[in-house]
Amino acid sequence: MGTSLSIWVLIMAVLVWFFASDPLELSSLSGIEDFQAQYVAPPPYNPLSGISRDVESKLQAAEILGQGEIFGPESLAFDAQGNGPFTGLSDGRIVRYDGPELGWTSFATTSKNRSAICDYNHIPEAKLDYEHICGRPLGLRFDKRTGELYIADAYLGILKVGPQGGLAEPVVTGFNGESFKLCNDLDFDEDGNLYFTVSSTKYQRRQFFLSRLELDNTGRFFKYDPVSKETTVLIQGLRFPNGVAVSKDGTFVVIAESNMARLLRYWLKGPKASTWEVWMDLPGVPDNVRRNENGDFWVAFHNKRTFMEMYTGALPWLRHLVAKLPIPSKYLYAMLAPKPHALILRYSSEGQLLETLEDQPGKVVKVVSEVEEHDGKLYIGTVLFPQVAMYALSSSA
Repeated sequence: MGTSLSIWVLIMAVLVWFFASDPLELSSLSGIEDFQAQYVAPPPYNPLSGISRDVESKLQAAEILGQGEIFGPESLAFDAQGNGPFTGLSDGRIVRYDGPELGWTSFATTSKNRSAICDYNHIPEAKLDYEHICGRPLGLRFDKRTGELYIADAYLGILKVGPQGGLAEPVVTGFNGESFKLCNDLDFDEDGNLYFTVSSTKYQRRQFFLSRLELDNTGRFFKYDPVSKETTVLIQGLRFPNGVAVSKDGTFVVIAESNMARLLRYWLKGPKASTWEVWMDLPGVPDNVRRNENGDFWVAFHNKRTFMEMYTGALPWLRHLVAKLPIPSKYLYAMLAPKPHALILRYSSEGQLLETLEDQPGKVVKVVSEVEEHDGKLYIGTVLFPQVAMYALSSSA
């Protein structure tokens, strides 16, 4: 029997044992108790129950901006004058949309080590080889007071660039003498403090799938004080913390914890200040979270939770074992991530589900990484495809 076949037999035997086991017996296994105390698999309820199924294809009414001109527009932002959207790409650039005639214009870069390998045509789909050289801007936020654009670059940390663009300058690039490995998203509070996530202290973004597969718990949630220049860890031990959004009244921050398929709430003010809690379980893997002018939160989903992901989530040791086996990543990814299925949810600041938008077959909108509401439209980013989608909220009426 060949080595590769033996490995697959071993994997299948472990999975058969797992699915045949009594869930109550699994809790006695060493190292699982603490994790199970945090993790619910599957969720105890279906957040989409009672929602009309006409939402399944609503996002197919979206218009595509710049099909094929850009790749991997993960996050979106508008400046104080309403220009944009601005978005960061897989080739390390930040670009601005200047309308259908002008299209996308280069605005800024995060890495000073740019060369021909960073050109768009040299960054084919799913190729991550040059990200650590060219930079990979993820979360974007404008400081409306100064006009500066703040950037969470996966490899280079938090940076900022002025209203005229150009090469961004570092703001905070590490903690306790160590550079950030996977900086992800950020947001400001009303006092100008910056909150941001570092998804892993073990893996870089080009290894993000290993972090997801292993249920890596080295993620952190930080605060940066621009006056004192002090960086503080607010939460640690997170499993791929991702999107960040401060509430409209400034009392709390919402953090998406992707590998746990849930939203966390960190209290900034009030009797619970400096504490955090699980705000809600989710039906999919959340990416970025963005607040609209009314104070509601748009949650973008990378994908819905698969059967395999839900039921192996309570056994991180099994996921860790599989991650160490010489199995091509594309096969492992297929087990955890289903076919593209766009899902967007809107929650009130009290946690009530207000709206569901989908493109269930993924005909127009596929993997969603962020939803930015602006002037009655939703601008939809996707880290895995060459497009930004624009959806008129009037289509939801």
